[in-house]
Amino acid sequence: MDSLWLLLTPATMAAILLGTVFGVVVGALPGLGSVLAITIVLPFTFTMDPVPAIALVLSVYCSSVYGGSVSAILINTPGTPQSAATTLDGYPMTRRGEADLALGWATMASLIGGLFSTVVLIIAAPQLARIALRFGPIETFALICLALTCIAGVSRGSMIKGILAGLLGLFLATVGTDPMTGSVRFTFDVFALSGGLGLIPVLVGLFALGEVFSRMAERHGGTAQIEGRVGFKLAPLGEWLLRWKTLLKSSLIGTFVGILPGTGAATASFIAYSEAQRSGRYKERLGTGEPEGIVASESSNNAVTGGALVPTLALGIPGDPTTAVLMSALIIQGIQPGVRLFIDNPEIINAAFIALIICNLVMFVVGALSAPLITRVLRMPEPLLLGMVLVLSVVGSYGVGGKLFDVLVTLVAGVAGFFFRVCGVPVAPIVIGMVLGPIFEESLRQGLILTDNDFSVFFSLEHPIALGLITVTFLILAWSAWTEVAAARERRAAA
Repeated sequence: MDSLWLLLTPATMAAILLGTVFGVVVGALPGLGSVLAITIVLPFTFTMDPVPAIALVLSVYCSSVYGGSVSAILINTPGTPQSAATTLDGYPMTRRGEADLALGWATMASLIGGLFSTVVLIIAAPQLARIALRFGPIETFALICLALTCIAGVSRGSMIKGILAGLLGLFLATVGTDPMTGSVRFTFDVFALSGGLGLIPVLVGLFALGEVFSRMAERHGGTAQIEGRVGFKLAPLGEWLLRWKTLLKSSLIGTFVGILPGTGAATASFIAYSEAQRSGRYKERLGTGEPEGIVASESSNNAVTGGALVPTLALGIPGDPTTAVLMSALIIQGIQPGVRLFIDNPEIINAAFIALIICNLVMFVVGALSAPLITRVLRMPEPLLLGMVLVLSVVGSYGVGGKLFDVLVTLVAGVAGFFFRVCGVPVAPIVIGMVLGPIFEESLRQGLILTDNDFSVFFSLEHPIALGLITVTFLILAWSAWTEVAAARERRAAA
């Protein structure tokens, strides 16, 4: 009840409503995506209370995943990678003049998938938290090592570049004052760096400005052309009952894939779509405008949102690049995910659960009411859109600490993010390294103090949990390396 009262305040409800509208709009704009949406609002959470701030970020997270389906259905261009599978059947329905019905299928499937994964989150996360209570510094170090393996998951096809980017993120996390000794390191006699690199300016630069610079370099702005009137229409209940098995299986797939660190909603949607092609009631009609394809894609990618929060909240392991940014929002509020989160902040975490349910319900209402409006936003000239993102990014970075140095960091990070994109270097590992770097270093050094600098104890039977986690870490790395080598051999053979 305390958590419910924390939510039922004008500030929190306004944050959910505004965050949902913003997330749907940004998600519907092709090429922007959930990470960019959360990155833009992240600076504004700095001066907010914890519950409204968390509610804002969660609402943007959920609604931006759904928003990608709007442009996928209307203009055959997924607003986010998570909705790529939605284009396969959504756009054919639009060409048949059934865009309103396709949006209804996508919105309801997103609502059901999101609520399903939220229930799993509420049930599973506390159980994982009870296990986490046994964690000391050594166990925490092993867990962070496991968490860092998600760099391999977000670096498919460019593993070496991803690992180097992750190492760069770990290095950037060490800039500033040493937490153990108080000495200053890697500042290069720049006083402004003595407090470390701000997480928000780096995030905004890498994702938001990097994307803006990248799209500016492509030099092909334009507008989306959508003919006809677009509205919103729900299919009859009987049509949903014919496809309930696909809806349930896709929600399960999305939740499970979300729990696995480093996978993501795009993977889940294609797995669910493939399963619908294998066992769906209308499998032979998929790809021709069959609503079952939309149900499979949208219920699974929205189910990932709750599933990805299970390792994020209970273990401090980001489930995907989006939750890595979301986890940084919690850290900014002084809330450290993992280990003791459910013990130290029970009212806040329960408020987050309830907020997630409300966010999904508000997302449905906003999606139903905003379909005609979003169509007009999609016609906005791209240069105007990129200019708005640029202004919001710079203002947000400055507003965090009121320092021009943060704006300079944002610009430098934006240029770096642009060159990373040009060179095919994934930027998500940098964020993961920066988010996990401080606790990685702290737990390692505390563990070495406890063991009198004997690192071999970390791998001994005296700490079975740590040994098990490190073993799993090595197995994941070995499997990732093997699949990367196998994929390279296949590419060479095909060439």
